[in-house]
Amino acid sequence: MTPRSGPAAAPGRFARLRHNQRVPEPVTRIDDPDDERLGDYRALTDLALRTRFEQPHGLFIAEGHQVIARALRAGYRMRSMLIDAKRADQLAGLAEDAPCYTAGPDVLESVTGFHVHRGALASFHRKELPEPAALLAAVGRLVVLEGINNHTNIGAIFRVAAGLGFDGVLLAPDCADPLYRRSVRVSMGEVFAVPYAYLDPWPGGLYQVREAGFTLHGLSPSRGAVDIGAVGAAERERPALMFGAEGPGLTEAALDACDRTVVIPMHAGVDSLNVAAATAVACWELSQPRPRG
Repeated sequence: MTPRSGPAAAPGRFARLRHNQRVPEPVTRIDDPDDERLGDYRALTDLALRTRFEQPHGLFIAEGHQVIARALRAGYRMRSMLIDAKRADQLAGLAEDAPCYTAGPDVLESVTGFHVHRGALASFHRKELPEPAALLAAVGRLVVLEGINNHTNIGAIFRVAAGLGFDGVLLAPDCADPLYRRSVRVSMGEVFAVPYAYLDPWPGGLYQVREAGFTLHGLSPSRGAVDIGAVGAAERERPALMFGAEGPGLTEAALDACDRTVVIPMHAGVDSLNVAAATAVACWELSQPRPRG
């Protein structure tokens, strides 16, 4: 663990404590970008490096006051927080019993690789993910993803799922990490609210989705796909919507596991939507109890 010593806390930080509330760690000013206590925050824009570092070390990075607060409310345990020194009085209270470091904007940019305009970063411990069977037993509407390796799309899909009443996400092993910083930020912290699991083997394990009582709808224009608006009421009661990567779409093996393929009708010669937009349309449609028309 990183050292927990440092100078006195920012003025007013302790005055906000309620009776029996845990006393937060003191705020520590750091002016050396090579300080080892900032190791969790190095090169945040280097995807390959962060992929090798974050998951094996069981951590993730949250950015911005709102997202950090949502991670805390969801029960994630903070490792440390790094904030712009100018915003110490506003943000340091979020750290509670974790080390809180402040630095000037030049140091923050040197460490992270970008201008930290939201003023706060926090490193959190990851939670153990549920087994697919436990996830399937606990949710009523499911999004299933294959080959979605764009972190922006992953984050947007989680936000869509949370907003439109789909309460679980099942991921193929080749999908991007939902807790990568960009995914967390784009989701506005909804990755903390929607439980998810990785399904392995893929796609062989997809039979579990149907055995759990879901109707598995594959989004694809192939195999005689039906208009998603025409899906009957019975098939809307426990829907699982499966989406593939932009371009290739769902693999043939994944489509073999589906109860049916469905399509969003398009106009003006447009062949498809971005996968996050398609998820929003499809989730809204199958959140309705009856087919249109």
